[in-house]
Amino acid sequence: MGSRRALTGWGKTSPSVATVVSAGEDETMSQQVVGATGRGVLARGLGRSYGDAAQNAGGVVLDLTSRDRVLRIDVEDAVVEVEAGASLDRLMRVLLPLGLFVPVTPGTRYVTVGGAIAADIHGKNHHVDGSFGQHVTSIDLLLADGSIRRLTPHEPLFWATVGGMGLTGVILRATLRLTPVESAYCVVDTERCDDLDDLLARMTEGDDGYTYSVAWIDCLARGSSLGRSVLTRGWSARRDQLPSRLQPRATEFRPRQLAVAPPVFPSGLLNRSTVTAFNEVWFRKAPRVRRGEVQGIASFFHPLDGVGEWNRVYGPRGFLQYQFVVPFGAEDTLRRTLELLSASGLASFLAVLKRFGAAGDGHLSFPTPGWTLALDLPLGAADLGGLLDRLDAEVLAAGGRFYLAKDSRLPASAVAQMYPRLDEWRAVRAEADPRGVFTSDLARRLDL
Repeated sequence: MGSRRALTGWGKTSPSVATVVSAGEDETMSQQVVGATGRGVLARGLGRSYGDAAQNAGGVVLDLTSRDRVLRIDVEDAVVEVEAGASLDRLMRVLLPLGLFVPVTPGTRYVTVGGAIAADIHGKNHHVDGSFGQHVTSIDLLLADGSIRRLTPHEPLFWATVGGMGLTGVILRATLRLTPVESAYCVVDTERCDDLDDLLARMTEGDDGYTYSVAWIDCLARGSSLGRSVLTRGWSARRDQLPSRLQPRATEFRPRQLAVAPPVFPSGLLNRSTVTAFNEVWFRKAPRVRRGEVQGIASFFHPLDGVGEWNRVYGPRGFLQYQFVVPFGAEDTLRRTLELLSASGLASFLAVLKRFGAAGDGHLSFPTPGWTLALDLPLGAADLGGLLDRLDAEVLAAGGRFYLAKDSRLPASAVAQMYPRLDEWRAVRAEADPRGVFTSDLARRLDL
């Protein structure tokens, strides 16, 4: 039995009501899938996709978070087998003391392994290590007929599932290749970049010398300061690179939660004035150049995780995250995007730029070689829709695409233009799920 609940993404947009059922053993979930009604079934993890990807209005949503066991660890071969409901936070707490780290992490630890595969998440190391799915060696997938199939990268259904947004079946378990490390710390270099040209030149010339790279951009800067940024790059710290006081507990991972956001924030708290002030302080406090700083994994990768329920800061209307990638050579599109944002005055204090490396094999995987920019934008501004429509046109004209795990507003007509393997994915999905049992609000909106 389940309960009727309103669900949203992390951005608190587009709520819908579904019957939420806590996942049981394999046989119980098989029965749920086989007995699904016309509104179908969808698996859900920790709800960190920003839009409507983990919602299923009028249908059943299987909450996988209770299935979080770490089943097997092979330290010598750096491999773990884990249930799909386990979070990256849980994996880090278990694995780092053993000298192992997850191969890819996004800006939050609070995503499940199943969600990481379904969205084929990426991190600061995509230019070196690719996306999450490239480190998965097997997936146990619950299919629409109630059977369970172990998939490997040699099968089309594996790559339809990686980045497939949960629409091919329920991921039950996965085996991952891990990254051996000597510590739970990173060695970090920080540089202030005066403008967009300065930033892009430094990333192009220097990123290959670092495992991890990301830039925060001041989206309200204009004129000669357009695109001024703080570039942060690093790599996993060896034990002998740590201060002597940290060396005895080098692999200890104990992230701290500094605060919990209040339950209610007024609408309009994040406006041009407040974000301009924040951006000025953030830019000025960064050193012009700092080399070799030792930072804990939590502060380097997941600074916002230190504030519980930080999405509340955007107020009751919520916010959307707008993330796209454009190919190398389309730097003018990045410039026009920043010009449109700065001219509009719409406040995004979380704006990050990364360089993507080679694309993976997932039919609907987002990363492709180029520049990816992610923006958090509060809802409520009258001209937001028009601005985003203009940005859409710029990105699509440049041959770019948008991240389905972040989307809450794209029209169906844009998807085929962005994802040239969409028909191939549809064919594999139709063979695995001819009745369309697995569905979501996002799938209906985008006609997937």
